[in-house]
Amino acid sequence: MIWPGVLRSLTLRLTLVYMALFSASVGIMLAVTYVGGVWRPLRQVEATITRDADALVGVYRAQGRDALIRALERRSAGARGRLAYHVLIAPNGAVVAANLADWPAVRGEEWVRYEFGTYATGTEEEHEAVVRDLVLPGGYRLLVGLDTEDLDEREDLIFEALSWGAGMSLVLGLIGGLVMTYAVSQRLDRINRAARAVIAGDLSGRVALHGSGDDFDQLSATLNEMLARIEGLVASISRVSDNIAHELRTPLTRLRAELEELAAAGDDPEEVRARTGAALEEAARLQSMFDALLRIARLQSGPRGESVLVDLSALLEDVVDLHRPAAEDRSQDFAVAIAPGLAVQGDRDLVFQMVSNLLDNAVKFAPVGGTVRLDAQPAGNGVEVTVADNGPGIAPDERSRVLERFYRSPGGGAEGFGLGLSLVAAAAERHQAELRLEDAQPGLKVTIRFRS
Repeated sequence: MIWPGVLRSLTLRLTLVYMALFSASVGIMLAVTYVGGVWRPLRQVEATITRDADALVGVYRAQGRDALIRALERRSAGARGRLAYHVLIAPNGAVVAANLADWPAVRGEEWVRYEFGTYATGTEEEHEAVVRDLVLPGGYRLLVGLDTEDLDEREDLIFEALSWGAGMSLVLGLIGGLVMTYAVSQRLDRINRAARAVIAGDLSGRVALHGSGDDFDQLSATLNEMLARIEGLVASISRVSDNIAHELRTPLTRLRAELEELAAAGDDPEEVRARTGAALEEAARLQSMFDALLRIARLQSGPRGESVLVDLSALLEDVVDLHRPAAEDRSQDFAVAIAPGLAVQGDRDLVFQMVSNLLDNAVKFAPVGGTVRLDAQPAGNGVEVTVADNGPGIAPDERSRVLERFYRSPGGGAEGFGLGLSLVAAAAERHQAELRLEDAQPGLKVTIRFRS
């Protein structure tokens, strides 16, 4: 069921929180409006009534009832803005003076906010008023008030807006939240389906893109890149496993044959030495293979080693000195162009191993009397090291595969494990360097670009 999942979703919960915050903000806004538009004007009205009432009580005490009646009439006739209300009731309950049609029959609180009838304008009208209910000396009851019909209407409008606004916010927010949650859950469900397919073993599954380029599309594209990378790594692991089994079969077979010959050699010292030497040679070959595999695995998954500033120019001169004798033995032209003062940040041993592997391959694959070149020059904000030969080269469709462990180009012809370029690729990745394999016309040109 979709809706139970929607009701449990984070999106809906966040929507409800947003609705609560929005409603609270609207409530605060209306409260501020109420304070400024109703509460404070009411306090001002009460202050005015207090002053009028105190003055009228002073008139009554100083001049008597008739003077109070005249003062009430003058107050009613001279009112500006708000209508002035009054009622004067004798101790026996008789109405002495009034411009209200009705009032509370029994005195209660001193301050009364009530809807009174008035005939101050000649006809009876209903008005909201604030009235102060006093008892004068001698038992007279005096009600003095001002019209607050405008404030009452404003108050009703504010509370009506609050009730309608809260209701509409709740309904629209809930509908919007459900729609948005449903839409988000549909997008997330695509991602979940792709993830479940991968868990089930189908690495070819991908997240369908919506085409809008929004955050979910960007996330889906990133996940698709990750899945493609995982699929490639799994395929590479499968190929490596097959290649390991294939590569180990020959030396192990040879080693077993040599040991069997050694066991059958009897007491012949020369035969024993020959077979022992051959067996040790195969064992050393296996040891070298496993050392190279372990080195590549550590480069690809192990922690980064200490990074130092490497004097690249001096290091390359050392690599050239190491491989020049092999090139001379094959009568090869060893051309070297190394700019002075080159330096890169990284692991000195790894950089040495990278370039050494490339030169070793170049010397192997270049023909007798051929050419091997090493160039190292500044390039933009980095350094480029290029090793090239005029050998058979590598076909364009094989250049990515020769970086895989144990893969050897069919046209290469030289012996080896097929691990040299794999180690170069792993070391380049560790140094965040760019590795390019290009056509040297003829031969192969390998470029490593180090970033400064």
